[in-house]
Amino acid sequence: MSIRKKIIIILGIGIIIAGIIVVMMFFKPHRDVQNTATDFRYKASEIVNEYLADADKANNKYLDEEGNSKILEIEGMVAQISEDFNHQKVILLKSTTDKAGVSCTFTQNTNSHTTSIKTGDIIIVKGVIRSGATFDEDLDMYENIILEKCDIITQ
Repeated sequence: MSIRKKIIIILGIGIIIAGIIVVMMFFKPHRDVQNTATDFRYKASEIVNEYLADADKANNKYLDEEGNSKILEIEGMVAQISEDFNHQKVILLKSTTDKAGVSCTFTQNTNSHTTSIKTGDIIIVKGVIRSGATFDEDLDMYENIILEKCDIITQ
């Protein structure tokens, strides 16, 4: 068999394997955050201060080996309610004395659960961390923790 045929066969096998991996990842079931047990429950200021004190330690605590977030319930005061470009509600949990807050992004399925929420309410939100709180020296400002796949636990 010529070297050209071997290369074509190897490339063909590689393309088939890559295709199988892509199909498996595409059809992998989404994580059901709301029906999974909560791993940690904190007040918004507690988890923000933990990230600002030592982000690496907090990431080791809240992320597994694959980088997936543990399930969190965060209690805090609603400082702001907005909507992102995907028409998903975003609620910022932050007290007036906190340096940063917890920005909670809801899903299309859970958006409707936010209709009765107003600024100043104390709520508990369940979700997963996308990024932790940091201080951006270039902008001279604190960045919020970002929670996604959120839903209201209590009002």
